Amino acid sequence: MISESNQVTIIKMNAEREETWRYNGRIISRSPHSLLVEAFFNINDVTFHGITIRRNDRSIERFFDDRWYNIFEIHDRENDNLKAWYCNVTKPAEFTPGQIAYVDLALDVLAYPNGDYLVLDEDEFHELSLEPVIRAHANNALTQLVKLAQSGELFKPLK
Repeated sequence: MISESNQVTIIKMNAEREETWRYNGRIISRSPHSLLVEAFFNINDVTFHGITIRRNDRSIERFFDDRWYNIFEIHDRENDNLKAWYCNVTKPAEFTPGQIAYVDLALDVLAYPNGDYLVLDEDEFHELSLEPVIRAHANNALTQLVKLAQSGELFKPLK
């Protein structure tokens, strides 16, 4: 049963805390420091690095309030086949009633079901004006995500 309390608005912000994207989702599960959300892409179709993300593709998303990244597991809207995992390096998510907000720090890891992965947007990250401690946390988060990909841990369904 889906209760009203399961509904959540997800807000993505840039490094200056300006909102860049907003969409709705449904909380599937909670743990002490994370929320697992189901959402559907509300953007026009976009193709990049060998995959196409389409309007209404399903996304299972894990947000953490104690880690500097989030993980999106992207499924095809028509047959629910897994397309990829998209991992954003971010400041820890902020959970408030009915809302998840996160500050995106440009670095991303795109992981494919076959075990390959790419690190994306390193140039964009280097152009950001960030405090050294924030930059260090972001670099550490990227290292953690790459280790998860290399070990195969990243390639498990989000639960």
